[in-house]
Amino acid sequence: MFVKNAENHVEITECEKFNLDVTLDCGQAFRWRQNDDFSWTGVVKGVETTVAETPDGYRFYGITAQQFTDVFFDYFDFGRDYGQIVKTLQEDKHLAKAIDRYGIIRILNQDPWETLCSFIISACNNIPRIKGIIERLCENFGDKTATSYSFPSAEKIADLCISDLEIIRAGYRVPYIMSAARMVTDKEVALDSLFSLSVEECEKELMKINGVGKKVADCTILFGTGHIEAFPVDRHIRRICDALYPDGLPCCTKGLEGIAQQYMFHLQRMGEP
Repeated sequence: MFVKNAENHVEITECEKFNLDVTLDCGQAFRWRQNDDFSWTGVVKGVETTVAETPDGYRFYGITAQQFTDVFFDYFDFGRDYGQIVKTLQEDKHLAKAIDRYGIIRILNQDPWETLCSFIISACNNIPRIKGIIERLCENFGDKTATSYSFPSAEKIADLCISDLEIIRAGYRVPYIMSAARMVTDKEVALDSLFSLSVEECEKELMKINGVGKKVADCTILFGTGHIEAFPVDRHIRRICDALYPDGLPCCTKGLEGIAQQYMFHLQRMGEP
């Protein structure tokens, strides 16, 4: 990978290409918005950028090369060899079809607190409404960026009252958000420890929080801690497993279940199989 500062952007070349649209809009993150020119704008760890695909790689606007290295290299999981991963997953005919159609879908390494809070909000919800609730949360309690807001910290939310959060219109999820924020702030749930625990240990830690079941826990683990073997199951995944894998996932997904899950989820969203 070659990274250089240009006049108003950072130019990324000699890198493994991936499907930017699907990666940013396949239900693993909720704060990216697509612009009229097909670029995407989002805020990661308080840093706002607009990313666009080019024939040779990607352009990141509004940041420096150092910010790309410090924040976005890890966020987009550029250090992982997805070329080899998709070759392995293509041993299964259904995943091979998805990979041929959609290319590489990367797992985004998000902030664990933002991921946890976002997937609490996602429970029994649809993506447009999830995005709206999260945007109101950020607008009211985050810090201003160039055109948006950062995600508010657990400490900021923990200092609020339930009535303060009524403005985000999250309904019954508000007490769960508040409980999670206070338990994270008080270290009753140690998010930093999740990176070194097994998936099962992570689930046990996260499910201490009222309102966090296995699916929310597994989404937090997969998208917030780098455990690509985590396999969140919702109605979409259950439906496609019943249709394609009634006897269990194929052997080629071992250790890569979370990446396979993204292809399965996107197939189901697109009305397949």
